[in-house]
Amino acid sequence: MTELRLPEINRILLSGRLTRDPDVRYAGDGTPVTTLALAFHRSWRGRDGQYGEETGYVTARTYQRLAEVCGQRLRKGSPVLVEGRLQMREWKDPQGRRQTRLEIRAESVHFLERLPASGELPGLESPQRVDEGGGTPS
Repeated sequence: MTELRLPEINRILLSGRLTRDPDVRYAGDGTPVTTLALAFHRSWRGRDGQYGEETGYVTARTYQRLAEVCGQRLRKGSPVLVEGRLQMREWKDPQGRRQTRLEIRAESVHFLERLPASGELPGLESPQRVDEGGGTPS
């Protein structure tokens, strides 16, 4: 019997709104880490003609310059499109129990609304996307 080889694909593309302000923290080595709590929504019409909808919630993490920019630009309710991969995070809670959570490791974040005319960040008046390196692609 031949073993089935699956391609190693781990990509996610998700749009939603932030359910709270970004949580910006710094790792032990000083690396900025920003946690984004996202809500996503789906509506559909069933075969019976009835409409249905569901809302889901997921956490995305950004690192380095992307984390800083997300912390500065985004607020509760901000619409975003996140590109990245799924990642399992593990830690021990204060009682010493092992905890795990499946999260999005965001590699790029598209801001879906423009900054106010005054501009909060010099040089980033209206970027469409910010990548992990912190740059805005041309």
